[in-house]
Amino acid sequence: MSRVHDMGGRFGDGAVLPEPQDGPVFATEWHARALAVTLACGSLGQWNIDTSRHARERLSPKDYSRFSYYEKWISALADLLVETGVLTLEDLEQAAERAKDQAGGSEEIQKSHPLSSRRLLPEQVAAVLAKGGPADRQEGPVARFQPGQKVRTRRLSDSALVNGGHTRLPNYAAGAVGHIERYHGNHVLPDSAAHGLGEAPEPLYAVRFAASELWAHPEHPGDQVVLDLWQSYLLPEEVA
Repeated sequence: MSRVHDMGGRFGDGAVLPEPQDGPVFATEWHARALAVTLACGSLGQWNIDTSRHARERLSPKDYSRFSYYEKWISALADLLVETGVLTLEDLEQAAERAKDQAGGSEEIQKSHPLSSRRLLPEQVAAVLAKGGPADRQEGPVARFQPGQKVRTRRLSDSALVNGGHTRLPNYAAGAVGHIERYHGNHVLPDSAAHGLGEAPEPLYAVRFAASELWAHPEHPGDQVVLDLWQSYLLPEEVA
């Protein structure tokens, strides 16, 4: 995570208020459409989930702070479509005008686009969602840590590969001491995959931290937080 996106555990942002479990899945119809079109565009194969996450955290802080959840999704998707050359800015502007006029033309664009053969058809959705996109890999370095071992996260949470780049080490956990809870096997490293640098799979661990280790004044000091962290984020505590 980077910049304004890295909000976890930050003081002053207010309480987290879970939505009722018996409420609607989507507050409005366009939220469902935003999720659907994001997943459908992902099937075009022009980016991966880490690239998509990084696109959201790259939104300008001004926009990020005022956008709702799905506004962030659809804005980041628009950026990705233009950056990867799937569409041009003019394409998006023309589509917006057609939507205002409720005019047709989308089918002709789909058929003429070079990626039209990769579009996600309605009858394929269930199978594609069920399959998902597994990130576990057989190849990669040997696991350096074992369950129960004491470790410390690196003191700088920023990406070690790309300046301002994507990472899954939250700032509130940087430099914190925890214990290995579980070894998940080797998984694609988001820090690398988000920037087209290859999958670079490495060992992934569930690491357990005391709340009092992460925050100076935790509301419940006896609580514990478990984070999934890659091996390059960690050091054995005795040499940290």
